[in-house]
Amino acid sequence: MANVLVTGATGFLGTALVRALRERGDTVTALGSRDADLTRPDSLPRVAVERVDLIFHLAAWTQAGDFCLYHPGEQWIINQQINTNVLSYWQGLQPQAKLIAIGTSCSYDPELPLSEEHYLDGTPIESLFTYAHTKRMLLVGMKALAKQYDMRYLCVVPSTLYGPGYHTDGRKMHFIFDLMRKILRGQRFGEPVELWGDGYQRRELIYVGDFVDAMLALAERVDNDVVNIGAGEEHTIREFAAIISDKVGYDAQRITYDETRYVGARSKCLDVARLHALLPEFQTRPLAEGIAETLDWMTENANVLLPVAS
Repeated sequence: MANVLVTGATGFLGTALVRALRERGDTVTALGSRDADLTRPDSLPRVAVERVDLIFHLAAWTQAGDFCLYHPGEQWIINQQINTNVLSYWQGLQPQAKLIAIGTSCSYDPELPLSEEHYLDGTPIESLFTYAHTKRMLLVGMKALAKQYDMRYLCVVPSTLYGPGYHTDGRKMHFIFDLMRKILRGQRFGEPVELWGDGYQRRELIYVGDFVDAMLALAERVDNDVVNIGAGEEHTIREFAAIISDKVGYDAQRITYDETRYVGARSKCLDVARLHALLPEFQTRPLAEGIAETLDWMTENANVLLPVAS
């Protein structure tokens, strides 16, 4: 059993991680934005003063969709404040702890292989440039502290997470949840289903429970490294839409595509060779199974996620 501190504990990933940690018997200090304002240097010392063995740093100021297009300056300042304060707390008050931080696949230059040795190389896409560099700087900070103070860290880079338990507070949804919501509404209320882009942009998914399992296993085995965690395969938006439509009984031929709207990177599939070398036993949930479970959860929460149009 370990004493564990988790930032971003009330988010989609944070909720799943805290549940898994407690199920294995760890003592968890779970911090959301209401518990600690991580932009303030004194926030962590005031709410988390006990000695901890592990720090999972999940907190970040961002949202899905085109959010990054409209908030680059705020993202730079707020995320740099958050990350600097967490790193300072780690080095100054919890140097014995191992820090496990979440990177982002958008840090990769799409013209280079999406493998860990290229995480800091090249240029991220313009629309995600600022957020990508705040995550790169987080890794640089961990590397610098580890080098000077002999500390331990791990940076894990997820592909898009999906599964039951996504946020229901009205924020913009990652593409797979937005697809499900639109198609469910089309099936339930007869609304037109329009998706952004031409539908041939490709994405990779990993089930949130699989990601947590891999992250916890890596935290025990790997020090001072970067590891991608993904399924290792990608599908087009049209393929995802077809799977969802089949599950809910909607005619996918009725879906239209707006090629003028923002789509982000055309393709984004992580190289997971390092992951499977480190965790040869690791397997991901079949996509159709994971989508079915997520659709069941969205249907159970239809009163919040699929409200009747006024």
